[in-house]
Amino acid sequence: MRVHLLENDHWQAGILSDTGASLAFGRVRRGGDWVNVFRPTPEADYGNSSACASFIMLPWCNRIKGGLLRFDGQEYQLRTTKDDGTARHGDVRGRAWQIEAAEPERILLTFRSTEFPDVNWPFWFSARMEYRLDGRSFLWSLTVRNEDTRPMPAGFGHHPYFVRTPDVQTQVHCAQYFPLTDFMATGAPQPIPPELDFRALRPLPAAEVNDVLSGRTDAHEAARIRYPAHDLELIMHADAIMEQVLLFAPAGKQFFAVEPMSNVSDGFNLAAQGVAGNGVFVLAAGEARSATVTFTV
Repeated sequence: MRVHLLENDHWQAGILSDTGASLAFGRVRRGGDWVNVFRPTPEADYGNSSACASFIMLPWCNRIKGGLLRFDGQEYQLRTTKDDGTARHGDVRGRAWQIEAAEPERILLTFRSTEFPDVNWPFWFSARMEYRLDGRSFLWSLTVRNEDTRPMPAGFGHHPYFVRTPDVQTQVHCAQYFPLTDFMATGAPQPIPPELDFRALRPLPAAEVNDVLSGRTDAHEAARIRYPAHDLELIMHADAIMEQVLLFAPAGKQFFAVEPMSNVSDGFNLAAQGVAGNGVFVLAAGEARSATVTFTV
């Protein structure tokens, strides 16, 4: 499996173009060593986006209940996953992306749904992903474009997994959360309860967390992760369109996820019901929407 290596004095990252432009690993230099901050992917799993350090969610994030997409008075049945019967995490993460430019500190990849007859979306679209190193920062710039003749609902985001150490601390700049049933939002965001309030740096709880936080209180910084043992802090900046942050910390595992997303889980059904805060956006024919997420050491 082909891996494109990006490297500078501070970062080392591997990009898997044939696995949805996913991230194989992301490491930070501490002294003379490279320290994994993103969960590294075993080489045997380079073809499995779910096992990757991060993957792209597009043209929707997380789940659509029953795979039933409702938009503009129409209903479209999407293919669903076997385990929970939802359409999950978009369509592009298992597809091969084209490399348009590849340099030591930058790679540009593109995707066109018209090249895949089995694409799991009823509208034609394209995507562009640029990974770039800039000193202490690792930038992820993602674009989706409506290539159809009709308006298209859309959402996008990233699913990065981080290494979970015993002393890791996490901060998420969100003052609201979504009530969930079967991991899907059932209504508008509500004031955040104390157990999900990560507005100050704090350790992850022992019990599992799998919640969508919203109501960002900082238009630029979305989250912060601190590794005291490595004297290292990772700051996540995200454009305001990434309204939601999904925090997933499974009990007893050596990883956790902090996912910047535009739409909430099942946000397309919320949008069809007129529920505010769902994060779904609509693109006119030929229109594009972009967002950049930056990780700075």
